[in-house]
Amino acid sequence: MDNNQKERLAKAVAAEGPAPADLSPDQATGQFVNVAAEQLAETEIAGIDAMMQPEEPEHLEDRVKTLSPAAVVAKRFFRSKLSVIGLVTLVVLFLFSFLGPVIYNKWDQSEADRSGMVVEDTRKVTYGENGEYEAYIYLVATNDSLNSNAMPGGDHILGTDENGYDVFSRLMYGGRISLTLGFVVVILQSLFGIILGGLAGYFGKWVDMLIMRLVDIFASIPTLPIMLIVSFVLQGQQVDAMARLYVIMAMLAVLGWSGVARMVRGQILSLREQEFMMAAEATGLSFGRKLFRHLLPNVLPQLIVSMTLGLGSVILTEATLGYLGLSVPADYATWGNMINVLTKPVEIWGQYPNQWVPTGICIVLAVLAFNFVGDGLRDAFDPKMKR
Repeated sequence: MDNNQKERLAKAVAAEGPAPADLSPDQATGQFVNVAAEQLAETEIAGIDAMMQPEEPEHLEDRVKTLSPAAVVAKRFFRSKLSVIGLVTLVVLFLFSFLGPVIYNKWDQSEADRSGMVVEDTRKVTYGENGEYEAYIYLVATNDSLNSNAMPGGDHILGTDENGYDVFSRLMYGGRISLTLGFVVVILQSLFGIILGGLAGYFGKWVDMLIMRLVDIFASIPTLPIMLIVSFVLQGQQVDAMARLYVIMAMLAVLGWSGVARMVRGQILSLREQEFMMAAEATGLSFGRKLFRHLLPNVLPQLIVSMTLGLGSVILTEATLGYLGLSVPADYATWGNMINVLTKPVEIWGQYPNQWVPTGICIVLAVLAFNFVGDGLRDAFDPKMKR
């Protein structure tokens, strides 16, 4: 209703006057009836006013749910089926490698099966002064020979290798070392690359020139031949197994940081010309605050993608060294030294596929999973992605 309708309704109520006398308990004055009519009119007018109140406009944020940047990245990532498959595969591999030995603790990685083998033999025995008497003795004995190259079944789910070690237990322990080595090496490479690439990109000039020439030198070093030489020297010097593993980690980190440094430098060169960095310069923030609070967090998405994709290559490098027998000794299981059986004649490894096929499957699954997750993160962090 508009204002004219309201006024007409109010006049109509006032024109009706008091109610009939016989309905009023106060016939002399009709005061009660007049008061009731006025209250009725006020109530109706108040109701009309309430109806005429303009509705508050509906805001866009009431209808649209805004997502944080992290939620947008997660939504894009989980929309990709290959990324989800890779993530699930990695979770399964980590549970298998780190939780598996706790549940299946029947055999240790370096515990040989010396359960013994029953030996039956018949021997000819001669006796007498001139050996004129002969007898045959049937012997049944048990020795402590290794239960090596056993086929799957019984006490060994995947059988045993040539040293009598349980293949299934070593597969779990080998995943621990291989996956841990990959993560440690990639983290060290990222730290070196962040520090040197950040300095080169922020300061520029002679600092950039010096660091980038250093990057060029390390990028030109052939990683695999150098690792083969270092591993051969360590093996010749009979260095302890764990010390050899630490040296391999350090060498892989030192030889592999140049790619990360290039990426960080390029990103910082682009970011330092943005408006928010000019504002940081105007406010007089310190170098450390500008670098670690404003620049490096903006490089983090690309850095995560680079680290994820680099994990697969580190695992393959360790597997290559183990395949060539230049990784840690056989007492410490890694996926690399478990496929060392493939260096033997085909008659041997062709007869015992249980010793290398499961390990090869784990290596392939781990590398593919890291690549799938890396591709998914790259697409999720890409602001140009519309889907």
